[in-house]
Amino acid sequence: MRKDGHIHTPYCPHGTLDSFHLYIEKAIQHQFQEITFTEHAPLPKNFIDPTPEQDSGMDYTRLESYLSDIHDLKKQYEKDIIISTGLEVDFISGFEEETISFLNTYGKYLDDSILSVHFLHFRNKYTCIDFSKDSYLDFAQQIGNPMYMYKLYYKTLMDSITSDLGNFKPKRIGHITLIHKFQHALAEKVDDHADIVSILKEMKNQHLQLDVNSAGLAKPFCLESYPSPIYIIMAKELGIPLVFGSDAHQVKDLHQFYHEVNKYIENGE
Repeated sequence: MRKDGHIHTPYCPHGTLDSFHLYIEKAIQHQFQEITFTEHAPLPKNFIDPTPEQDSGMDYTRLESYLSDIHDLKKQYEKDIIISTGLEVDFISGFEEETISFLNTYGKYLDDSILSVHFLHFRNKYTCIDFSKDSYLDFAQQIGNPMYMYKLYYKTLMDSITSDLGNFKPKRIGHITLIHKFQHALAEKVDDHADIVSILKEMKNQHLQLDVNSAGLAKPFCLESYPSPIYIIMAKELGIPLVFGSDAHQVKDLHQFYHEVNKYIENGE
């Protein structure tokens, strides 16, 4: 069954205003049987978004309208496609209690969500690691070198996997190698094989799904899926449930690189 489990919407403050209907109609046209809208959840109220426009998450005042819109769309398209209500929830070190409170309030309205790491905490400051090439390289310099940056990313990711965020903790972990987004801007490649293997093994232990995210293939300094094929195959061999996600922030990117990535999900070779 064709599913795209990571799709953004007109509610994304750093995306486009492409309508829900355009996403849904394209999914139907491309013979997808199921999609999940996973808009960026509102960030904890006490967290200061470090991005220049402070637009990493949906505004709290729009959340109920988002949920209501998808509820109506499910009914409208119920004969054509399965539409799941989801959010992409940020795991932010130091804000676990706020995240638990949010999930306890809104988790009952969600069918299928993603837990992701975008923000890294270092010396009482947060950095959005995937915001730009310049901020990525600056952070690597601040922390000491790219290897230390990678290690902090995987530690934070491991914390997201092992943290008890309550009964409504998302079951899928998003783009586990997002730290690769600007990898080709670094002077040399970082060997993070052991870290990724540890992440996958712990995901297996925690019975979590893997977001097989094709968006990295469209990023000029990444040029690979999150994670790359070798780790998609490894996750499949471990028995981790794999869910394709285009991470589309505009309709033209919906299902991007689906065939290139899905062959590893289906065949494992």
